[in-house]
Amino acid sequence: MEQEIIDLSKKKWRWMSERKVDSLTNLFYDKAAFVHVGATMSKDEELEIIRSGRIHCKDVDIQEVPVRFIGATTAILLNKIRLVAIVGDNKVTNPFVATEVYVQRSGT
Repeated sequence: MEQEIIDLSKKKWRWMSERKVDSLTNLFYDKAAFVHVGATMSKDEELEIIRSGRIHCKDVDIQEVPVRFIGATTAILLNKIRLVAIVGDNKVTNPFVATEVYVQRSGT
C-alpha cells in the first residue's frame, strides 16, 4: 500500500509538470485546500494556475517520501522535494516539504 501511494504521488507531480489538468481534476478532492507561501487556494484555483501556466512545475526532484497511515484509508506524505518552476517569466528553484493527504473512497 505504501508504494502505491508513493507511485500515485509521483504520478501527480508528473501530471502537474505536464499540465494534465483532466487527470488532476479526477485525483483532487472537490473541497481540497492547496497551501502555498502566502496563499491558500481551492481546487478550481489550483487547477487554473496549472492550466494557465502561471506556475509551471518544470522539474521535481523527490528526495524523501515518508508515509504515515491513519487507519486503513488515509495516508499522509511529507515529500521533501527540490522544485524547479517557472513563475511568471522567472525560473525559480526551491527546496521544501509538500504535505499530501490521500484518502481512499469507494475503493479508489
